[in-house]
Amino acid sequence: MENTKGISRARFLAGAAAVGLAGAVLPTGQATASEASEASEASEAGGGASGHRGLKHRGVVYTLGEGETPGTAWSAARMRRDVRVIRDQLHADTLDVTGDDVERLTTTAAEAAERGLHVWLQPTLGDIPERDVLESIAECGRFAERLRRQGASVDFSVGCEFWLFVPGIVPGETVLERVENLQKGTVDMPKMQRRLARFTAKAAKVGRSVFHGRLSYAAAQDEEFEPVDWNLFDVVGIDYYSYHREPSAYIRELKRYQRWGKPLAITEFGTCTYAGAPEAGGMGWDVVDHTKTPEEIKGDLVRSEHTQAAYMTDLLKVFESMGLYAAMAFEFVTPDAPHRPDNPRYDIDMASYAITKPIKDDPNDPNSNWHWEPKEAFRSLARQYANCP
Repeated sequence: MENTKGISRARFLAGAAAVGLAGAVLPTGQATASEASEASEASEAGGGASGHRGLKHRGVVYTLGEGETPGTAWSAARMRRDVRVIRDQLHADTLDVTGDDVERLTTTAAEAAERGLHVWLQPTLGDIPERDVLESIAECGRFAERLRRQGASVDFSVGCEFWLFVPGIVPGETVLERVENLQKGTVDMPKMQRRLARFTAKAAKVGRSVFHGRLSYAAAQDEEFEPVDWNLFDVVGIDYYSYHREPSAYIRELKRYQRWGKPLAITEFGTCTYAGAPEAGGMGWDVVDHTKTPEEIKGDLVRSEHTQAAYMTDLLKVFESMGLYAAMAFEFVTPDAPHRPDNPRYDIDMASYAITKPIKDDPNDPNSNWHWEPKEAFRSLARQYANCP
């Protein structure tokens, strides 16, 4: 149904649901004296376990979906052009390759490796049996290991918030049903977390059995909601959508994940493209009425590429000051959320976290072909990425 499509195409819902349901975003406000002290210490010492300033890897999430219409169907030729742009114009050194099809994942990972990019490979499959999820992890992990042995720079993530995507952890046959059950407050949380821990351990074991480089997982940022045993992994991965008024608050929040003494990767960060979106945190996507045909923006939002760009570049400065292992902007493009400069009511790109805007050749034809154009966030990140140490 239409509502399910709207959620599935926005993978950031994974982190968003945890933020919205478990209150991961801390109250905004002025920094306390202790927070300011932490910020100063982090700035002076690099803040991270690595002990140096700057990110080791800077990248962007590249989500591989099959497309909702013939016009937005996945294209290998388009992917290859995008990878070149990501390297040469965005100045990223890392491509976070994620999605729900092993062939698309491995083809894109190979292209990124051939272009000299660091590959962060992460299968993200939803609403399929547990055994099939584990099989896809094994297939992708074996491919990542082949790339690594051939000399490519590769990290392998076994997946993204399993509680949302893997049936049997939270009641519900689909992502939408699981989110609804969580929102109702009827889920047995201790039981959910035990199931989640068991599956995460299984996934880590499968990943270790086939891949011998750095292993990770992309978790929701609320540790009370999704506690992860990071002893299972080499890199702590967090999908991060907080909003604070002061950099010190971000630093205080992120330092919690460094207590494991392992590299910290921000596996997703970003915001939508309208005034006020950062304050909505991970729930910024929830401004589209998916029951309408065509879908339309709810309320009287004001498009603001500057808001998106400023938030992302400010966060990137925090990550650089802490010397984090990696940060991947979410995301490169969302083909099924087109930009309509002529009609704000149907400018679905406002609800997109992407740093490029898809524009249809014929805005009134759902099956129309399309191209993307860079947003201000693309240009701002490109400048920062180009100047990273």
